[in-house]
Amino acid sequence: MDLQQMRYVVAVAETRNFTRAAERCSVGQSALSHRIAGLERELGVRLFARSSRRVELTSAGTAFLVGARECLAAAERAAADAASAAGVVRGRLAVGVIVTTAAVDVPELLQRYRAQHPDVRVLLRAGGSDELAAAIRGGELDIAFLGLPDDERPSGVETVVLDRDHHALVVPAGHRLAGRRRVALQDIARETFVDFTRGSPARAQSDKAFAAAGLVRDVAYEAGVAELITRLIARDLGVALLPSAFIRPLAADDPALVLVPVTDGPRRVEYLAWSRFNPTPATRAMLDVLGVHAHRDAT
Repeated sequence: MDLQQMRYVVAVAETRNFTRAAERCSVGQSALSHRIAGLERELGVRLFARSSRRVELTSAGTAFLVGARECLAAAERAAADAASAAGVVRGRLAVGVIVTTAAVDVPELLQRYRAQHPDVRVLLRAGGSDELAAAIRGGELDIAFLGLPDDERPSGVETVVLDRDHHALVVPAGHRLAGRRRVALQDIARETFVDFTRGSPARAQSDKAFAAAGLVRDVAYEAGVAELITRLIARDLGVALLPSAFIRPLAADDPALVLVPVTDGPRRVEYLAWSRFNPTPATRAMLDVLGVHAHRDAT
């Protein structure tokens, strides 16, 4: 058994297709199939159930996959550590990003990072703050950019505060409140709202603010991405509360959207989070690029 066989098993498990797995591994399909079949003979179990149309892991394959991923990750970390000892940063950096990240220009950050560390492969993953923090704790992500209500903070991870922000009301041009200098939550409680999915940290920021004010609102549309929320507002289907630092540059380029300050609206904190357990050389290099390695918050 060797690492290449493990890579082939992981590729087939993730793609559920021998052809696509072979393409991912830059090897011929027959060679990949032959190596996996040889591994199955060596182990004495079938790792995959195959038909002309489907490929699925067997129970033995599911058990093998866990250890295979751990071995590959350990091998990759060992190579990265060896390179780091020689002054070269290599390996993989898995980065989580919330859809409303505003404190950091992520593409610009990655451009600077790549200029210094061109041998690092970067994997980007979008998601909610709770999901991304859990992925860091579980070893699936190295760092993440999070946004939480100002009375919450990530647990089980190292963090640094990147920015503190307040929400603005986003209304379509021509809305009755578009000309107001500012509003309070009680002024907008009867509006039809567009918001993020119920239960998400992005949604919780507005839900908590209305609950604290003793107000109930109608959320008629839920969406997982901010772009869809702004498009629905532009179509006059509702209004929304969105982080001002995130929405301000978007509204500046879209005459269909108008921002109105909210005196008692939600507030959020943007964090950079990373694993407190033995960060990889690629992670430490990103912290250096961000300049946060010496400014950690205790969590």
